[in-house]
Amino acid sequence: MKIAIFQYDIVWGDKTRNLEQVERCMADMEDDVDVLLLPEMFSTAFTVDDVSELAESGCGSTMQAVESLARRHGCAVCGSFMAEEHGKFFNRAFFVTESGERYFYDKRHLFSMGGEGKCFSAGNRNVVVKYKGWNISLQICYDLRFPVWSRNVGCEYDLLIYMANWPTVRIAAWDTLLKARAIENLSYVCGVNRVGKDGSGFDHNGHSCVISPKGETVLAFGDGEVALKVCEIDLDSLQRFRSKFPAWRDADEFDVKTIV
Repeated sequence: MKIAIFQYDIVWGDKTRNLEQVERCMADMEDDVDVLLLPEMFSTAFTVDDVSELAESGCGSTMQAVESLARRHGCAVCGSFMAEEHGKFFNRAFFVTESGERYFYDKRHLFSMGGEGKCFSAGNRNVVVKYKGWNISLQICYDLRFPVWSRNVGCEYDLLIYMANWPTVRIAAWDTLLKARAIENLSYVCGVNRVGKDGSGFDHNGHSCVISPKGETVLAFGDGEVALKVCEIDLDSLQRFRSKFPAWRDADEFDVKTIV
């Protein structure tokens, strides 16, 4: 599978300019990319201000634009946006395929120190997307700190994606935990972060990456780098490694895939 990651400076609360950034990057993207990965709240940046004005339904203009881009460029597009549903607000990950299939995951662990829980409702289930022979798990930012929620029981997923607005001041934790999630879950892990200063004054230096199940770096971004980068990951090699080193068979048995 060929993965593209777009690491960029998200314009605070400006959907039009952020969608334009994504459109420009996709215009220059290789034709054979399978999936484009975007950061958390890719169209607004992470904010708890003006949520009622910025949030949209799954049929709103932002998702319509994402569907159009996926169809036009023949690849899946994955990120997160502010969603509104039945009067509640969610930090919602999406995975939209070129054929129009749509999958959603609502962030489980809301960042209490940033007031996220006061505005948004927490999700209560994990989501695994089946795409081109891969099983792909969607998670968002702060979820990275809670390994029980991402436990890969029975190797149910092959690729774990974290979309984030992770600040520079805590970037060492980001780097370390992404590698840990890959190693402990015998899975590829993608971390997609933003760069630049947000509207709350927090700096972000990116460090988006792809990590192999052995903890090796497949793709990396430099400090503050604005770029679209592409790499390939291989399902056959992953399955061979799992067969040769089946640590997953010795894992503790528990199920936290749905919270009631």
